[in-house]
Amino acid sequence: MQALEELVSLLTVAEKESFKSFLAHKNTRKDVKNIQLFQSIATNDISTIKKLFGPTFNTVAYHVLRKRLVDNLLHFLAKKTFQDNRIEAYAALRLTLVAKTLLDNRLYKIAFKCLAKADGIAAELEQFSLRNEILLLKLQYAHLDVNLDLTQLSRLFLANQKQMHYEAKVNLAYAYLRQELQAIQLQGKILNLSALIKATVRRFAISLREVMSFKSLYQILYIANAYAAIQQNYSPLKRYVHYAHTFMERRTVRSPYHSYYHLYVLYYLANFSLRNRYFDRSLTYLSQLQQLIKEHKHHYGALFTERYGLLLALNQHFMGQATTALATIEKTLAAVSRKSKAEDVADLQLCRIMFLTQNNDVAAVKELGKLQHSDNWYEKNLGMLWTIRKNLLSIVVYAQNKDADLALSRCVSFRRRYKQYLRQTDEHRVLTFVALLEESIQRPYVVKDKNFLRRIETLLEKETAQDIFTLSFIAWLIALTEQASAYEIVQRLLHGSHD
Repeated sequence: MQALEELVSLLTVAEKESFKSFLAHKNTRKDVKNIQLFQSIATNDISTIKKLFGPTFNTVAYHVLRKRLVDNLLHFLAKKTFQDNRIEAYAALRLTLVAKTLLDNRLYKIAFKCLAKADGIAAELEQFSLRNEILLLKLQYAHLDVNLDLTQLSRLFLANQKQMHYEAKVNLAYAYLRQELQAIQLQGKILNLSALIKATVRRFAISLREVMSFKSLYQILYIANAYAAIQQNYSPLKRYVHYAHTFMERRTVRSPYHSYYHLYVLYYLANFSLRNRYFDRSLTYLSQLQQLIKEHKHHYGALFTERYGLLLALNQHFMGQATTALATIEKTLAAVSRKSKAEDVADLQLCRIMFLTQNNDVAAVKELGKLQHSDNWYEKNLGMLWTIRKNLLSIVVYAQNKDADLALSRCVSFRRRYKQYLRQTDEHRVLTFVALLEESIQRPYVVKDKNFLRRIETLLEKETAQDIFTLSFIAWLIALTEQASAYEIVQRLLHGSHD
């Protein structure tokens, strides 16, 4: 899809009408065809586009019109986004600019009032860079304000400088680690992620105790979540959950700007709690997330609808409510739209397959067939971890449904594609799982062998086996040795205590 079509797809029906009014107001000539072109693209009417330029289609004129329409759309979206999502920050910036003009014209009393109001807004929104500019102006003209406490103002300036400096450090660390995580997840880059994160945190002197904003907290939790997902171990994140919970109890969210990061923080806390098997706590965070989604459905809430449904279903599933969990997944998938992120929809689809497979439902084969992209596509768009999990699940699905030839073929292709990557990332347990599953397909009687059972028990003894998804895969192996479904095994394994 080209840039213009992608931009048009972002607009709601109401926004499309508003954009046409925006174009009509800007047009100074009646023969401009930008509104007709926009309408044709919005309705995917190719025939009308050709008619716009008559029998001799003028390619140059067409592309010039497209470029101008893209520029107008960007202008429209920028203006709308600024007004809808950050109107308070815009007000602070506007007051600052007005104050500068007033100071230049020696209208000091009114100027100081504008700066005081702008400073209050910037402080509340945690806009440290903007507040730095405001405080600098106040310091520059402090000698003209008889009511100003220079000592107090200096303390505020230095405290804000410290916050701004810390935010800059977090931004640098976040940008650097995001780039490396991107290479790991989408390109299969091999590196010691644990050492990288520790070195980066030391390099930029990042400390949870210094977090002063929702944005910084979100960035740190993002990195922590990505690290835990790759390591398949969420246990070390318990202190992050505790700190984030304490942070939010102390802070009041008054702005959509805060709410954007607040939504992410709640999502991560719900996910961390789920992966550490604190299901009740996860549901509490999800309840807060659901309320925030409703309050901001016209701003950011829609971004989290699929993620909320996924986490809710996973909690229900692992709490023993299999039927309810599947219904939640179905309901969430039925509500997806073209604006839904591909990765969120794919997560829901994979989750549905896992639910069906754990309960020996043959419908899992049909659902697996809906994931029709190549492994290259999934690796590029959803990451190595997701693609590996999808391939492991497909082997289980075919093995469980007695398609031995296809299951064995998938085992061979899986090792060919991921063996080196898994060894280099020290993920030998995955290769062990595939080997055990392959052995059980080739020699079904082996599942009663004591050595086979011991090898399964060895997988369970690893610290990372406590993760609910890792536990689910191991449960399929145990189910081969017992007269029970994988779901029954998972429920039994989850009854074990944990700190």
